[in-house]
Amino acid sequence: ESSMNKTRRQFIKSGVIGGVAAAVLPTTAAGTSPIRGHEAVDALRILVLGGTGFIGPHMVRTALRRGHSVTLFNRGRTHDELFPDLEKIRGDRDGGLDGLRGRKWDAVIDNSGYVPRHVRDSARLLSGNVGFYLYTSTLSVYADFTIPIDEDSPLQTIADETIEEVTGETYGALKALCEQRAREEIGEDRYAVLRPSYICGPGDHTDRFTYWPVRTSRGGEMLWPGDPGATIQIIDVRDLAEFTIDCVERQTTGVFNTVIPEGSYTMGNLLDDCRAVTDAEVEPIWVSEAFILEQDAAANGALPIWHPQHGPDAVKFQVSGARAREAGLHTRPVRETTRDLMRWWSTLPAERSAQPRVGLSAEREAALLAAWKQQRT
Repeated sequence: ESSMNKTRRQFIKSGVIGGVAAAVLPTTAAGTSPIRGHEAVDALRILVLGGTGFIGPHMVRTALRRGHSVTLFNRGRTHDELFPDLEKIRGDRDGGLDGLRGRKWDAVIDNSGYVPRHVRDSARLLSGNVGFYLYTSTLSVYADFTIPIDEDSPLQTIADETIEEVTGETYGALKALCEQRAREEIGEDRYAVLRPSYICGPGDHTDRFTYWPVRTSRGGEMLWPGDPGATIQIIDVRDLAEFTIDCVERQTTGVFNTVIPEGSYTMGNLLDDCRAVTDAEVEPIWVSEAFILEQDAAANGALPIWHPQHGPDAVKFQVSGARAREAGLHTRPVRETTRDLMRWWSTLPAERSAQPRVGLSAEREAALLAAWKQQRT
């Protein structure tokens, strides 16, 4: 197996595994909740299975703005200081579900299910006490990224379904099994699956999308991989949160790819947005895909979001989001995501912002650019 193929799966894996988390609130009296452009609905009691990392707080705040009450179930180990006024049930997806027994909610948002057994157990316990179950999955469940994808495309499989170790190789197949286990316990008529692409925006601790505007802001010669026309697909975390609560409120069932429209955004567009938002004097140097592969320059998240467009390890980013758009998904301009992300980044402690978690180091980038120029001459 090629190192690029492993890198491709690690990138896709990190797109969701680094961004799936949640935070929540206590049950309150019923009321009404205004939905953007829709009729008011009864306030719901929502249970969120997850932590207080990246996507969870956005979902919680969206639910709260609409008048719903939310309960958080997690281990209390990550950012437990968030939402001090909310009800928090302590427990563990692996055998520690007792705190959920005998409780009733109108809906469940499952943001923390990576192991099929855990998802099966929690869905089975909750099935008789909840009205609707939404599972946050990932585009990584799909088997082949070299062809256009919709929700009916083939999914990854795993020979040994008892494996529970989540790695770059097992992540997509395990998430596909998680979807299946939840569906078996809840039933098609009370169940929805969201499959997001790279989740980006304020609070993104993975630094995948963030690398590009942050590096642009430093100016000077900057390595850009492949072709400016290479397409990429992301989803702003706030748009994902809005659509999640829309689905919960309307009890929208089915499977939905949550992405910006296919073919609508390219690496060249990303460069334009990074320049506009940072107002930096940057000199982009587009380096060929063949050189990137030859130098193994994309290994270990060094060129996040980007993927080769040709060959067996290609990721074409032709994922259809038409079904989600028909169900009400709205996606904002990526420039807005970039602008707000940089505003959030500027609030981080200096020791954190000085150490991005992915991307090329200054030394590695300089060496690659020197080698590229030498090869060109």
